[in-house]
Amino acid sequence: MDAREWSLITFTILAQMSVGSFLVLGVVYFYATRKAGVEEADRLSDSALLAIIPVLVLGLIASMFHLGDPLVAYRAVANIGSSWLSREILFGVAFAVLGAVFAFMQGRKIGSFGLRNIIAWISALIGLALVFSMSKVYMLQTQPSWNTLATPILFFVTTLLLGALAMGVAFVANYAYVKRKEPDCADVQCGLMRDALRWIAVASVILLGIELVVGTLRLAFLAASSNETAASVSMLVNPYGVVFALQLLLVFVGAGVFGVFAYQNAQSPGQEKVLASLAYGAFTLVFIAEVLGRFLFYATHVQITV
Repeated sequence: MDAREWSLITFTILAQMSVGSFLVLGVVYFYATRKAGVEEADRLSDSALLAIIPVLVLGLIASMFHLGDPLVAYRAVANIGSSWLSREILFGVAFAVLGAVFAFMQGRKIGSFGLRNIIAWISALIGLALVFSMSKVYMLQTQPSWNTLATPILFFVTTLLLGALAMGVAFVANYAYVKRKEPDCADVQCGLMRDALRWIAVASVILLGIELVVGTLRLAFLAASSNETAASVSMLVNPYGVVFALQLLLVFVGAGVFGVFAYQNAQSPGQEKVLASLAYGAFTLVFIAEVLGRFLFYATHVQITV
């Protein structure tokens, strides 16, 4: 694989995880405000919010190295009206900037709650547009193994799965911090953390199912479509059979097995240490699996002439 494609793996994975984290955090914050009030919701989510934007910025920096000269990256947005690549870059920068503005306003409590909420909604919509633009970049007639409905579906599955599990890690880390620094708030935060982890576990199992079903249908479709697409499927067996098997194993254990155990341990207090270990383990395994999956996405494509 060309070294530049590793920059694309880094960019797409980190950007999608950032968008997913932002979306999941928004849903959890909405729930937390209604259960425990705005102050406790802020205590649960503000620290996690600050970690999202730097991750996306790292991804954007990595993406520049796919260009021949990173110093002329600004030229990539010249064709915004006709190029999905230009739109991808524009939405990526816009999400990073607007997300950073929201994080700063939320952290410092600048402006009204309603104003911050509007900025958050706009940021989320731009994030969704970013992921959609990413998928459209690869849906080309000359790349038949990418040019299927499975590409946007699997990109959004990765977005939500990594985002949910990353926020699971953020919530258990934040709870440990609150328990150490503000023990009077620990009971409330423990309840919010366990509720969040329980629904993240449910979501991860559902998303795992979607990924496995869509991935299987994609392979069946490619195997039956043409010699070029069938060649892509063959490469998953040889030479990338071990990588493919490892990717499936890691995502199944991380999102499925760990998800089930996390749900069980989040049902009642007293299992916070086990729950934290499961959250860290699930994220680590699934993150590696998604990187391997994105590697296979690039490594097994077969280009044709039209």
